[in-house]
Amino acid sequence: MSKEEPASHSPLATGHPPTARLPDPTKFVISNSPHIRGGETISKIMVHVLIALAPAVAAALWFFGLAALQVMVLCIVGCVAVEEIWNQCAKRSSTWRDGSAALTGLLLAMNLSADAPWWICILGALLAIGLGKQIFGGLGFNPFNPALVARVALLIGFPSLMTSWVAPQAGKFMACDALTGATPLGASGAAVATINDLFMGNVGGCLGETSALALLIGGLYLLAKKLIKWQIPVAFIGTVAIISGVVHYFNPDMTPDSLYHVLAGGLLIGAFFMATDMVTSPMTANGALIFGFGCGLITSVIRIWGGYPEGVSFSILFMNALTPLIDRSTIGKPFGYIRVKAEK
Repeated sequence: MSKEEPASHSPLATGHPPTARLPDPTKFVISNSPHIRGGETISKIMVHVLIALAPAVAAALWFFGLAALQVMVLCIVGCVAVEEIWNQCAKRSSTWRDGSAALTGLLLAMNLSADAPWWICILGALLAIGLGKQIFGGLGFNPFNPALVARVALLIGFPSLMTSWVAPQAGKFMACDALTGATPLGASGAAVATINDLFMGNVGGCLGETSALALLIGGLYLLAKKLIKWQIPVAFIGTVAIISGVVHYFNPDMTPDSLYHVLAGGLLIGAFFMATDMVTSPMTANGALIFGFGCGLITSVIRIWGGYPEGVSFSILFMNALTPLIDRSTIGKPFGYIRVKAEK
């Protein structure tokens, strides 16, 4: 007959079932949320965005040929090189494999003309990565969209060069630096593009302002993959359409109609690919609606009453600055939260 187990060592004395074992406190992992993570990584997200941009890239190559390819290659290589040089100087680990620098380079190229000189591409890469991203601490810390920081800085520094465009030469794959034309929003009279040209892409302008069809395909891909909030492009595009439609109704000579404003310029690439940047846009659904509305309002004001025919870049950067305030104003209450009144 075995001896009885001392009461102090009895499982029942501890309040646990006989088969239960006390957990080892050394194996507890205490961390902040989120505790459940999705399968998406930075590199996977960047690949999806690059895939979404593929139709617009193909359209730019079709209409502007090898000149467009040169601008894209210079911007992508320049952004990747600047990021790696910065990391080396700052003694940080290499980050080019996550694809963020390459995506920034491609978006920068889509904001330039096909005849942009090589030094503009390299300077733009330095501004986008250095001034727009790394100076704030790298990916995830930048308050502004890096590609748009570079575009606006180049526009301010070289206004004549950044507002000269080349006429498209569909399928000829020629260096089209000898042919000049106006961007649709800056054209007038007989030079105004048709709706069909705007939709298919047979217009002058930035590489990313060509085919509305290609941009819509890419935007729908991002929405299907749930990589962007639908509230931002819907509010952005809808606001521009409503304001331009109302103004055109009362004064047709002042501005084109809603459909022209939606298809022309950088509205579609801005609404789907740059205003929806995860780092620089609001986290909440209501905040995304406010953000998109603000972008659309500022874009419309600049386009219709401003001295510059396009306002997408300026509107997104301005709303980027307001993103922390929008998040703070639209964040929901934590579950079980009870506001404590301050004592007088």
